[in-house]
Amino acid sequence: MKIVLFYHSLVSDWNHGNAHFLRGILAELMHRGHEVKVFEPRGGWSRENLVSLYGEEPIRQFHRTFPDMQSTEYTLDALDLERELQGASLVIVHEWNDPELVRKIGSHRKLNPGYKLLFHDTHHRSLTEPEKMRQFDLSGYDGVLAYGEVIKEIYLSRGWIQRAWTWHEAADVRIFHPIEGVEKTGDLIWIGNWGDEERTQELYEYLLKPVRNLSLKAMVHGVRYPESALRNLEEAGIEYGGWLPNYMVPEVFARFRLTVHIPRKPYAKALKGIPTIRPFEALACGIPLVSSPWEDSEGLFTSGEDFLMASNEKQMESHIKEVLNDKSLAESLSRHGRLTILKRHTCGHRVDELLKIYRQMGIESAFSSEEGPSPIQPNKNEEVK
Repeated sequence: MKIVLFYHSLVSDWNHGNAHFLRGILAELMHRGHEVKVFEPRGGWSRENLVSLYGEEPIRQFHRTFPDMQSTEYTLDALDLERELQGASLVIVHEWNDPELVRKIGSHRKLNPGYKLLFHDTHHRSLTEPEKMRQFDLSGYDGVLAYGEVIKEIYLSRGWIQRAWTWHEAADVRIFHPIEGVEKTGDLIWIGNWGDEERTQELYEYLLKPVRNLSLKAMVHGVRYPESALRNLEEAGIEYGGWLPNYMVPEVFARFRLTVHIPRKPYAKALKGIPTIRPFEALACGIPLVSSPWEDSEGLFTSGEDFLMASNEKQMESHIKEVLNDKSLAESLSRHGRLTILKRHTCGHRVDELLKIYRQMGIESAFSSEEGPSPIQPNKNEEVK
């Protein structure tokens, strides 16, 4: 079928983690023979920042790495929805889009019921900045894809939408897999952005202090690191590697003995059950993982088997030391974590879930009620075959 996707960017992952998942879903849909078209706004902040810092070469390298993946840049004034949505069966609009685009596509859907229209939310703004999310007119949408149960419940409880489904991110195992035969040249690697003071204290407690106290050989990759953060990395003895294209992450993981996951405050404190995409990708690569606290309320993983969870700074240091000194523990975490991804959390699983949601919407559309149909959701622990 024809699927049309409106996302912030396919070609740039500068401070834009959703590009990781988008690429994996796109690859899986194309592999299954679907016709997929991706639109991204001209002048989007992720691509503009990437090009301003590194020139056009990262864009060319993306196309060399993913020759089958193409996106169409658009401007709101020139976008012809009648033409672009002709023959579409499913349209998905991501929440990092202009509210006017969201409104226009919703209005088009009201006049053209031949396709299903979903809004995709992969951020914490519904909780932390609800006034911004209220700008989105979802009246013409069939439902919301929320990347966590708690986000889904926010949309439903606040009456922003009638139907919503939990649709977690996942690993693209075509890209994220172990790379054998690579010499380990470092102890600990962390890949993540410094950001907007959403985890500054956590980074000190769960990354900088353990590395310094254990005298580890460590490296950090990411963007938006202020001078103060760079000084603190240097004082802790951590090398800063700057921006790293996401498709090169497996090669970097292969050179280190473990990685850590340090979620931002909204995910650790309020948005339970949402790990973001980084741990999915790390576990898919088979690198042992130690995490700072977050509540896996949806049972995505098995703490202690897929990864180790530290409840405080001292335990983080202890867990890191255990993994580095116990080869059998490291191998067990590597094996078990990757197996969990392959069984439950690949982009293939997520496409199965998406197509199941699409079928459910088709069945539900045959019925009517004043309040609208209730959403049918896949069991959160269900392994989609």
